[in-house]
Amino acid sequence: MDKILFIINPIAGGGRAEQIAPMIEKLMKDIKIDYNIVFTKKPKDAIKISKEGLNKGYNKIVAVGGDGTVNEVALGILESGKGTLGIIPSGTGNDLARTLNIPFNLEEAISVITKGANKKIDVGVVNKDLFLNIASIGFDSEVVKNTEKIKQKIKSSIAYFISVIITLFNFKHLNIKLEIDNTLVDKNIFLVAVGNGKYYGGGLKILPMALIEDGYFHVCVVNKMSKLKLLILLPTILKGKHIKYKKYVEIFKAKKVKIITENKTYLNIDGEVKNIENETLFTIKDEKLSIFVNN
Repeated sequence: MDKILFIINPIAGGGRAEQIAPMIEKLMKDIKIDYNIVFTKKPKDAIKISKEGLNKGYNKIVAVGGDGTVNEVALGILESGKGTLGIIPSGTGNDLARTLNIPFNLEEAISVITKGANKKIDVGVVNKDLFLNIASIGFDSEVVKNTEKIKQKIKSSIAYFISVIITLFNFKHLNIKLEIDNTLVDKNIFLVAVGNGKYYGGGLKILPMALIEDGYFHVCVVNKMSKLKLLILLPTILKGKHIKYKKYVEIFKAKKVKIITENKTYLNIDGEVKNIENETLFTIKDEKLSIFVNN
């Protein structure tokens, strides 16, 4: 018999996720499935809560929050070796939900979970960190880092836009060595995105060709160009049209990707930024993740 555990990150989406709890309760009363709702209290809490829930017999573990919450719940499921992940998109980005065509409407999202259609998706690992969607270095990771600082003063979504402008003026290209399935090349780049999903940054279609269950990473390399050309290119990413600029944008498909940087920089992992230096390795786990999807 199905048992559903909803794990809510109360600060996701600027507090929007916390407000969803009573709405979930109302909808679940009509559905008549055993369920429980638990709130996270600190980072990484969702990993522990997922494991505890699975040990108590819950077989559907639902992340109510953004991509960071989804990442944590997925890790708990993978470490437990059982259970299926559900998503109720209620964070800032919700990019994995976009790739999986999961509705942003709460009632429709719960319907996806209760009806039970699921697929096995790829799980990426960058160094020792798990990711389900996209990991990247370069311009976009700098934008996320700057957005974190700006959000301390400006809480609205305009913080991301301001960060893009500031980063555009201050960012310099990166000199890297890029190894794709044992082929090594030197590159001067603005960004490299490695992923399973299509979207990041709250709906930017950086990897329009990506298939989340095909066993391969898809890689987008945006090479060095003038700031003016970059300004022209950036809006085209919204609908995945940037790939037509083949002089500046290269697309690859790979099982393994290695990036060697000359200096310290940032790595964006499903919306979480970490410091990196020297060698960064991307691989795909043999084990796949069971997740509810919209047919």
